[in-house]
Amino acid sequence: MEVTLLSKEGNLVKIDIDGTIYDVDVAMLLNGTYSILKDGISYNAEVFRGENGKHYRVNVNYSTYNIDMLDSQAKYMRMRKHSTIADEEHNHLTAPMPCKIVKIYRSVGERLKKNDTVLTIEAMKMQSNLKVAADCVVEEILVSEGDNARVDQMLVKLNYD
Repeated sequence: MEVTLLSKEGNLVKIDIDGTIYDVDVAMLLNGTYSILKDGISYNAEVFRGENGKHYRVNVNYSTYNIDMLDSQAKYMRMRKHSTIADEEHNHLTAPMPCKIVKIYRSVGERLKKNDTVLTIEAMKMQSNLKVAADCVVEEILVSEGDNARVDQMLVKLNYD
């Protein structure tokens, strides 16, 4: 699960959880306890900070979640490592994190060579080129320039010969 803070004005917070946008009202009560109001339903969350300040344990509704906070640079490096090259096993390019489609360089039916760039995405004000791992043909393009994509959303289907 990936959570991204989109905006905050006072107690009103807009977050993206795996591509779904939520508007919530969050208020800190005492010692790491928060009251969260969403669609008229109130939730209480206990937040416990780990030693390094980037790991947290959150208890909500009798469930516990371990959360690692990533700064922009760490998140970007994880994105680059995760999926900037399509592989033959999956036959598609997916969004490595929530992003915007900046430029599409290819069209359906076009033959590509290993390491050809298919499209450019932007996440956290940084751009990355998504490339193919081997010779292939573009089978289907599932997004348009300017679209927003959620994490792991399929962007382009490929056919490896």
